[in-house]
Order: sequence, then structure tokens, then C-alpha cells
Amino acid sequence: MRKRTMLVLGSLGVALVGATVLHARGPSPASPAVTTSPVAIAPGVAAEGRVVAYPGAEVRVGAERAGRLVRVLVEEGLKVRRGDLLAEIESDELRAELAEARARVSEANAEARLAEANLARRRQLAEERIVAASDLDQATRDLDTARARVVTSEATVERYRALIAKSRMVAPISGTVTVRKVDAGQMVDTGDAAFTIADLGRLRIEGEAHEADAAAVTLGAPVSITADGYPGRSWRGRVEEIPKSVTLRRIKPQDPSRPTDVRVLAVKVAFAEPVPLRLGTSVDLRIGSSSR
Repeated sequence: MRKRTMLVLGSLGVALVGATVLHARGPSPASPAVTTSPVAIAPGVAAEGRVVAYPGAEVRVGAERAGRLVRVLVEEGLKVRRGDLLAEIESDELRAELAEARARVSEANAEARLAEANLARRRQLAEERIVAASDLDQATRDLDTARARVVTSEATVERYRALIAKSRMVAPISGTVTVRKVDAGQMVDTGDAAFTIADLGRLRIEGEAHEADAAAVTLGAPVSITADGYPGRSWRGRVEEIPKSVTLRRIKPQDPSRPTDVRVLAVKVAFAEPVPLRLGTSVDLRIGSSSR
């Protein structure tokens, strides 16, 4: 009995040694080993940007003529509609000249009517051989001159109307007054900036990626957007415009140690969801990475 037990133990030992050797050699071709490897997640392209308005959604309003502002009707943050009056330049003298020009139009029209009547009488007398042909020619010239004076006086009226219209600064678009640089009583010159109006419902991001990453930026790529003023939060966006060339950096880096004389790809990013970011906010972008 003891001898049989020893034989069994010996067989088990041989089998264990054989299994150990097979394991050391590796799996057999008939039963390949299953292995796993971590999935590489692309970090995306890092870029910096700032919130801007779409073209035409932000307009600067300036003075179209020199003068003193008599009224400023809006404050920063006020919503306005297209055509609303923002400010007005003094125009009393122009209005007086406009009234005088209109009087000249009336006078010129009266002279033209008289010249027409005079020409009709001269034409009749010429047909009756009572007046010479030269008298008829003179009456014709008088009518032409009177009509020319009407045109000139009407043009003068239009010129004063245009100058008065330039005295009124009106909103060219509907939006919010984001900048006001003038006050009532202030003197302004032609071209002086007075207001900025923006449609805050039409915002996007102008981003700048390093030129070395240009090939990795694709149209429609997802973008993760973060801002220093909102720690722990991010928003989704997408690349909606890619230029055909690279340019010098225009956005000042948030990190002062980063160089400014580098060439970048100026991509445009559209928001894919509502955001609390304000116009001009600096943001960090991760293009092609997970949005959340």
C-alpha cells in the first residue's frame, strides 16, 4: 500500500514539472494568449484664443462731422435697435442754412414758372411776326437758366440735409452698447470713435495654434474650451474656419514667458452650446480632444 502511494505521488510530481515547463515555454499555437494594451488617447492640439463677434456683429460708430455733442442718449450695457439715435452733434446753424436753401428753391421755382410763361408769350408773338427771333431765343435761355437755378437750389437743400443727418449718430445694427467714449458737451472731430455696438448673440472664438500643429487641425474638429475665470468648467465647440496660410501671432500669450514672434494658424471656433463667456475673454483651446 505504501509502495502504491509513493508511485501516485511521483506521477503527480512529474505532471507538475511538465506543466511548469510548458508554461515557461509560452502558450501553444492552438491556444494563443489573450493580451491587452492601453488605448492611446490623442491629447489634441493646444491653442489660445479670445472671444470675438462674427464679422458684422460688432460695429464701431464714429463722428461723421466735427462739432459739439448736444445729446448722448445711451450708456454702456444698453440694448439698442438698428436706427436708434445714440448721440447728436449741434446743428442749429445747419438747420438755419437748410431753411434758407429751401426758400431759394421756392424762389427758383417761381422764376422758372415766370420764364415758362414769358417763353409762351414770346413764342406766340414770334408766330405773329411781332417780335424778332432773337427775342424768342432770349426767352428760351431765360427759362433754361431758371430751371438750372431750381436744380442748384435743390442740390443745396440735399447737401444741408446730408450734413444734418451726419449730425445724428445712429445704431447701424441691433445689439448692446459695449463701449461709450463720449459725453454731452464734448467736441468731436470727423472720424472720432464714439461707441461700439455688438450683437452678443453672435460670438465665436479666434484661436491661434502653433504652425507646427497646422496639419493636425481639421475643419469640424471638436474643441474643448476653458477659461481662467471659470475653474473646473469647459464648453464644447467646433472648428468652423481654417485659413490657407499661417500668420504672425496676434493674441498676446497669457504666459509672459512664451514667445510672441512665432507663426500661428488662426482658426475660428464656433460654440456648440450656450456659454457665459464675455466678448474679449481669453480662453484656452484643446482642438481634437474630448470635449468633456
